[in-house]
Amino acid sequence: MGEASVVRLRDLAFRQDGSQWIVGRPDGDAFVAVPYEGMRAIRLLSAGATVEETERRLRAETGADLDVHGFVRALGELGFLDEPGGPVAPAAPPTFPWLRPRHVRWTLHPLVHLLVAGLIAAGIATAVTRWETLPGWRDLLWSERGTLVLASQIAIGWMLVFLHEMAHLSTARAAGVPGRIRLGTRLQFLAVQTEVSGVWLAARRVRLTVYLAGMATDAAACSAALLLTAVLGRHPALSLVALTSLGMLATQFLVFMRTDVYFLLQDLSGCRNMYGDASAYARHLALRLLRRPSPDPLAGLPQRERRALRAYAVLLVAGTAACLGVAFAVTAPATLTLLCRAIGALVAPAGPLAELDAAAVLLSAVAFQVLWARAWWRRHGPRVRRALCLRPRPRTERATDQDRA
Repeated sequence: MGEASVVRLRDLAFRQDGSQWIVGRPDGDAFVAVPYEGMRAIRLLSAGATVEETERRLRAETGADLDVHGFVRALGELGFLDEPGGPVAPAAPPTFPWLRPRHVRWTLHPLVHLLVAGLIAAGIATAVTRWETLPGWRDLLWSERGTLVLASQIAIGWMLVFLHEMAHLSTARAAGVPGRIRLGTRLQFLAVQTEVSGVWLAARRVRLTVYLAGMATDAAACSAALLLTAVLGRHPALSLVALTSLGMLATQFLVFMRTDVYFLLQDLSGCRNMYGDASAYARHLALRLLRRPSPDPLAGLPQRERRALRAYAVLLVAGTAACLGVAFAVTAPATLTLLCRAIGALVAPAGPLAELDAAAVLLSAVAFQVLWARAWWRRHGPRVRRALCLRPRPRTERATDQDRA
């Protein structure tokens, strides 16, 4: 046994989940479910045992020959190891590092949850009993000046998005999870997401609170706007808050993407990687239809999890097809037409205002596409590079889905 067989594990945290263990870095994004033998190997390696010694001890305890060398290589692929004697690679910095758990611990208090639930119930009661408080689409066009309408929608929309993501971040930070707010993609949509993968290590009550915090904030904002409308009368700002909040709530139920409701369903169903496993199952069915050999990726999973994944696979395929269909049939033609008009206005200018309007349209469209492309590449770029290099990735057990609420 030489020094080369000794490995350095980074600071890992874990919790038991049935017969398996969830393992990961509290400040990282990768989490995996390992059986008892894998957890025992991690503990032995953390205590300073060599790889060979760990194999011998596991053989003595379980009576099985386990490939600890392969297990260690897979841990390295997940970023759980450091080179012997090398420095510990820094984790990605959290958003608002000055926000400490003690500052936001109140977000996990049951009394706060009751108060929010009471506000939402009051808003629902107001909407049911006083229909005149409900805004309509005409409330969006509160001014004859389109610039003011667009600016107000953008301002209120980004304000509500910030509150939504801060709700996720604050509840996660209260549980000791760093959390990071960043731009991401969901199919053709550009989305603001809060990465709180560390909640995999928290108790279920905390996990569900983090998942529901954003939607609760949206519902509370909508309810507050309706209550204020009932007291003060209609106002464009209140109508915009109510309509935008309702729209944000509705999009969370598009569970064929990784929305808040998706992570809630994944946790309640006991699935570890519902999106990834259901996608693999859909590819398996497609290959079977083409009469190509394909092993069932769900074989060996618990019966309850298999049923949930099969049902979700139907939603995933149907929802993705419908969403992309709308993008190609409606969004793309409309966007291209708008861009062509803007380019035409710049090529054959009809006045300073027309040129300014066309330039603003082009700038907005290009900026959106650049942001979308950057966010997409940040998430999928490594996978694309691995596919182009044809480099297979070693695996331990099943990786858990990363939480991006």
